[in-house]
Amino acid sequence: MIRIGLVSDTHSYLDPQIFTHFEACDEIWHAGDVGDLTVAEQLRNFRPLRIVCGNIDREASDLPLNQRFTLEGLTIWMTHIGGSPPKYNPVVRPQLMASPPDIFVCGHSHILKVTRDTTMHNLLFINPGAAGKTGFHSMRTIVRFSLDAGRILDMQVIELGKK
Repeated sequence: MIRIGLVSDTHSYLDPQIFTHFEACDEIWHAGDVGDLTVAEQLRNFRPLRIVCGNIDREASDLPLNQRFTLEGLTIWMTHIGGSPPKYNPVVRPQLMASPPDIFVCGHSHILKVTRDTTMHNLLFINPGAAGKTGFHSMRTIVRFSLDAGRILDMQVIELGKK
């Protein structure tokens, strides 16, 4: 079993509560718009980090645009601008249709959403919302869950407080 801490849209602000909430996590995933790269360094020094480049990150980083990997028997695709079921980003949609992952993670919208997309082979769509203080969201959120032998367990939304 692997415990995952998922965060997005920090926009250069790393709430210290994240370290407490992700203490039991084996990995941290960051779905883009990290902002200042010291945020990524702090997360990487805390736990192994899988991260993608967001639209505010492109000029200053060599972060990958996408991460596709298999973990605990599940295929995962993480990108920053993925849209939301059923209105996926037109760049992403053909790839999703050709090879849907078990879990599709994105950020960008600052809108927390965890849902099954039954039109896309029952993939689990996860957008953890935004953990930073920049953007139109009012509540800062992160997500924590476990992967175990092809199963997704213990999904938790954590509110960090108003921005």
